[in-house]
Amino acid sequence: MPVLRTLESKIQGLVEGTFSRVFRSEVRPVEIARKLAREMEEHRSFSLSRTYVPNEYRVYLSPRDRDRFAEYEDALADELAGYLLEHARRERFALLSRPVIEFETDARLGLGRFGIQTRVVTPEEAAADPAADAAGGGVPVPPPPARDDAGKTMVYSTAARIAEPLQEPAIVRAQRALLLFEGRRLVIGPTGATIGRSRQCEIVIDDPNVSRQHAEVRPRGGAWVLTDLGSTNGSRLNGRRITHPEVIAPGDEIEVGTSVITFELE
Repeated sequence: MPVLRTLESKIQGLVEGTFSRVFRSEVRPVEIARKLAREMEEHRSFSLSRTYVPNEYRVYLSPRDRDRFAEYEDALADELAGYLLEHARRERFALLSRPVIEFETDARLGLGRFGIQTRVVTPEEAAADPAADAAGGGVPVPPPPARDDAGKTMVYSTAARIAEPLQEPAIVRAQRALLLFEGRRLVIGPTGATIGRSRQCEIVIDDPNVSRQHAEVRPRGGAWVLTDLGSTNGSRLNGRRITHPEVIAPGDEIEVGTSVITFELE
């Protein structure tokens, strides 16, 4: 994902070398960025001509994670807001103002867990903002339809990532992983790939039955693992619907929507 890589490069410059080291249990800023984009997409609302998304995001962190971000929190919030603004423009989503990111501490969260709560500000609050409506060039727009799930907090965890051994990239890099789809041989990078309809995914599938971020294939413990990302229609491995991360082997068939992808190693 070039946009996420650009964001990560910017974040690295906020503090000297902090993200050049590998933090295994702490929340990483790019993980927050991915989930903010996911929450933006999950909380869409539709009018006759526009697709509205939240413009305020509250990120809840454990005390230790919040302390680690403290010195550059404002700069990080600004970078994340810019990332969401670009994501909205790219996906043609309507915003009533430039996205706002706020961080808060929640002592109930353990290290590596974080929550995200979204909100749409009222048109009156956004009217004075020259950046109003990212998709409409600053033209005031009517309020989006109300959603019943506004205000709910979604909690995410880095548990799947930190379960991966430190030596994992060196183990997996010896064999190149491929996904075979519609006659194409799609190479999976050493850190894995996300599958879905969104242009942010490494493996983009133009299938209406596939969620924007449907599933992912990642290295873990010297093997490759398939994980469903909470997709609407689920993911199947060799015809069987998966309910948790599953190790995959050469020749296995991954089904997402109506599409069938074959996993191979070479």
